[in-house]
Amino acid sequence: MMHRLLPAPLLSASLCALWLLLNHSIALGHILLGALLGLLIPLLTRGLRPLPVRVRRPGAALKLAARVMHDTTVSNWNVVRFLLFPHRRRHAANFVYIPLQLRDPNGLAVLAMIVCITPGTAWAEISRDRSMLMLHVLEVDDPEKIAQYVKTHYERPLMEIFE
Repeated sequence: MMHRLLPAPLLSASLCALWLLLNHSIALGHILLGALLGLLIPLLTRGLRPLPVRVRRPGAALKLAARVMHDTTVSNWNVVRFLLFPHRRRHAANFVYIPLQLRDPNGLAVLAMIVCITPGTAWAEISRDRSMLMLHVLEVDDPEKIAQYVKTHYERPLMEIFE
C-alpha cells in the first residue's frame, strides 16, 4: 500500500527540498505545499517512468558491449573513408527493414542507442506493434545481410539480457 501512495520516496523528498530551496523558506505553508507537490508529482507521472530493468545475463551484456565498441570503431573508420574519399563510395545510402522479435521496452531502448551511436546508421522508425525497425544505413550493399547482422549481433543478445 505504501508503494502506491509513495511510488518514488527519494523523488518526493527531493521535490519537496527543491521547492523549499527555490522559495528560500521553511515556513509551514511552504513545507506543506512542498510535501503536497512531492507526493502528487510522482503519483501523476508514475506511468512515464520506465519499467524496472532486470538483467538476466550479465556476461551477455559484457559481450554485447565489446561487440558495440568494435562495431563503432569499424563504422568510424568507414565514415572517415567515406568523408575523405567520397569518390570511393561503394554503395548508396538506403533504408533497411529489420523484423524484430525483441519486445522488452528496455531492450528496444538499448537497441535504439546502439544503432544511433554507430556512425553510418540511424534509427528511423519502429512500427506501432514494435515488430519492424526501419534503419537508415549510409552504405547498403545487401539489406538482408545488414538485417541479419543486427538481429544476430544486437537483437539476440538483447533478448538474452532482457527477456
